Amino acid sequence: MSSVLVSFDSGVLQVTLNRPEKLNALNPEMHKLLRQALERAAEEREVRAVLLGGAGRGFCAGQDLSERDVSPGAAPIDLSVSLGSYYNPLVRRLRELPKPVVCAVNGVAAGAGANLALACDIVLAGRSASFMQSFSRIGLVPDAGGTWILPRLVGKARAMGLALLGEKLSAEQAAQWGLIWKVVEDDVLFSEGIQLAKQLAEGPTRGYGLIKKAMHASSGNSLDAQLELERDLQREAGYSEDYREGVTAFKEKRTPRFKGK
Repeated sequence: MSSVLVSFDSGVLQVTLNRPEKLNALNPEMHKLLRQALERAAEEREVRAVLLGGAGRGFCAGQDLSERDVSPGAAPIDLSVSLGSYYNPLVRRLRELPKPVVCAVNGVAAGAGANLALACDIVLAGRSASFMQSFSRIGLVPDAGGTWILPRLVGKARAMGLALLGEKLSAEQAAQWGLIWKVVEDDVLFSEGIQLAKQLAEGPTRGYGLIKKAMHASSGNSLDAQLELERDLQREAGYSEDYREGVTAFKEKRTPRFKGK
């Protein structure tokens, strides 16, 4: 069976990491399939939202360390190759995808697996889920965007503690700190994730993409630069069919029928 499962229904492309026996630890084949799924999400107009999840008892344990030979006498491994070829393009694609990405985290999200989840737009977690920056436990630096994402979500002090100590952060604590959107009961995690993704799929897709663009730019912009960006993006949003439909529906006191245009 494929290590990444992909299905499509009601505007939602559901992407499931599927190596449960390895806690969905990532390898090159999974990266290839993830890239293909996200390319499909970007290119197909029918896809209006993405739901990312993991099969089995965990979301993703990060890189599959069993595939690396670090035995005495083995040649040193250039980890920058893996980051440049796989992880960095994956995080960029998630952040730049002009459609909303929901992540449903069950069980552990560790190392690059945690940062993969946090690169998504809305993160739901089951009550038993946990997040761990496990890199320091093997002498490494948080990657997959971790050193950029964490300080912006929880502040420098908490980000530094998470990175240096490598301790598990419970789903409830993650929500309290603002690391994720919401905690739900384990038995309804995926149904809640699907429901949320379908809600987004019925919304103004073009506007969602512009919201993502504005939010991601804000951390590097001055107030003046951000105000100018908002002006330009609002002009673009105002030309959309969805804006026209939204205002019309408001005036007619009915639910809007967005088409993502």
